[in-house]
Formats: sequence, structure tokens, C-alpha cells
Amino acid sequence: MATLIRHAGLFCLGFLFLFCETYEPETKTYTVRTIAFYNVENLFDTLNDTLVYDDDRTPEGKDKWTELRYKKKIGDISKVLSGMGADVTGSSPDIIGLCEIEKQEVLEALINHHNLKDKNYGIIHLDSPDERGMDVALLYKRSSFQPISFQSRRLLIYNKWQDRDYTRDQLVVSGMLDHEPIHFIVNHWPSRSGGEARSRPGRLSAAKLNRRIMDSLRKLDPEAKIISMGDLNDNPNDDSIKLILEARNTKDGLAPEELYNPMESLYKKGHGTLAYRDEWSLFDQILISGSLTTVDIKTFTYWKVGIYNPPYLITQTGRYKGYPFRTYAGGSYTGGYSDHFPVYIALYKAAD
Repeated sequence: MATLIRHAGLFCLGFLFLFCETYEPETKTYTVRTIAFYNVENLFDTLNDTLVYDDDRTPEGKDKWTELRYKKKIGDISKVLSGMGADVTGSSPDIIGLCEIEKQEVLEALINHHNLKDKNYGIIHLDSPDERGMDVALLYKRSSFQPISFQSRRLLIYNKWQDRDYTRDQLVVSGMLDHEPIHFIVNHWPSRSGGEARSRPGRLSAAKLNRRIMDSLRKLDPEAKIISMGDLNDNPNDDSIKLILEARNTKDGLAPEELYNPMESLYKKGHGTLAYRDEWSLFDQILISGSLTTVDIKTFTYWKVGIYNPPYLITQTGRYKGYPFRTYAGGSYTGGYSDHFPVYIALYKAAD
């Protein structure tokens, strides 16, 4: 075990164990950065976009989505983002992947809310062709991450009639995390609408695209540090993760180009990020390249993983007691946060 003294992204470890044989037991100061992902359950404004099916999220629509409800949602989500990782660094995450956001304007409202404004987040967002108008995005603290390039990679999938199924792009962002090269992929894979088996091919295609993106990054740098995160609509033991991405559940003997899934151990212990018919799933995952698991205190190394589920994010009473406290449940407005819990990982390296 280790003792921690946190301060502004730095902490001290009083080692009661050795990371490897060359370490001497001593207290060192480390820089810690947290990376988080959150499916925010339809963060839409109240305006009707005639090009997508967002009619429900309007004042006249089925959800009766008013300006008051929208502003409450912005405040609620900003509260969650400000709290994630605070137990590790004393501050909000350095990198945040988001899905189910509508457009750039809602992201700007989010980072300019008083809960987040002093964090000085930047936004990386590109419109996806999703027919419901949902996108993915990346928020980053300007003080710790400097983006160099970003692009959307389109997922082309078709239904049984060979009609295009318009879904979310995969957002690829490359940059410098405290002057160290790193790559992020933000995902929201096709849903299980119509049943798991019927919808599985879409997620297998999404996993193949994710694999191609990683391979292209590794072609430029065989030891590239890659973090792929998102709502994958699959569990850690499903074929898309285990067979296509070949993600492993252990760091032992992991090569730099291999993939580690720290979420699998949580899933095996019965933890999840969303519930349906009293069954928990862990669709929200953060996968990391093996190059982030080799202990080298001079560069960022994986430290820990967590599901962020404080009591205020949990439904306390009624039929859905214990589930994530969502904005809508059973077709009615409940005023909660999201139908998913957010997840995060922490990286560390020796402070300069």
C-alpha cells in the first residue's frame, strides 16, 4: 500500500512496497493526471435542428425539454466533472471524453459554468453524421495538455437492407500531456437497439475501426501511448473487446503495442456503469496501450482505475433504487444526471 499527500496534481508516495527491484524505499513527489469518460445522457439544448431527430429534446417535444431543464442539466453535469478525480489530485480531470452531446454550443455552456470556468478547459469537437444528432467530444485542461492534431474517423456500417446506418465518428486527438506525446480516441459505439445479437455486427465494425486507428498510430511510433475510451455498448468480455481489440486483463508481460483493459477486473467483481432489468453492465471503458503500463517514473505510467459513483449520482428510492440517477426514467423527467456512471484512470510520473 502507499500513503498519499495530494496537492495541485502532485502527490507523494511513501513506499511500503517496491515497484521493481531497482527502487529504494523512499518518498518521492509525482505528477498525477486523470483521464475520465462520461456518457452524459442526451446533453441537448432546446433548439430544434431540422437536420436530425432531436424533436424530443425541445419544449414542444415528448421530453418537454425546457430552458430551465437544460440549464439544470448543464449545472448537474459540470458538478460531476468538477468532482471526478478530486480524491486523487484535488482537482477535476485533465482530460475528459464525452458522448451524447449535441453540439459545440452545449460544450461551451458546460465549460463556462461556474463549476468549471476556472479550470480553463479547451474543447475538441467535430460533428458526426449520427441521425439523432449525438456527437463525441474531448475536453482538456490547457495547463496540462496541448493538442497537436485531431480528426474524426468515420464508421461506415449498413443494415440488412444495405442502407447506411448513420452513427458516431471516432474522435482521434494527439498532443502533449506535460510535454509527453499521447493519443486519445473517444468512442460511442452502436447501441444494442434491436437486441445484442442483432446489433453486434455494428460494434464489431467499430472495434475494427478502433484497431485500425491504433495500428496507424503505432506504425508511426511502435511505442505510441494510446488511450481509447468511450461507451462501447459492450462489456469487457465481449468479442469486440477480447477478439478484435485483443485487450488483456493483466499488465504482466504486456508488450508496448498490446492493449490493457483495467475495466475487466472491475467487471469480474460485479461492478458496472449502467443497469437494465437489475443487471449491471460496464459499457463505459478506458483501454490503454502496453506502453503506459511499464513502470518508468520519468514518463507517464498507469496507476489506478475507478468508477465515479458518489451517493448523489445514485437513485435512492423507488423502482430504480441503486441505479444511476438519470435525467429521464420510465418516460418521465426525474431531474437526475445520467443513466451512466463516469469512469476514470490516473497516470503518474516523477515530478520535474
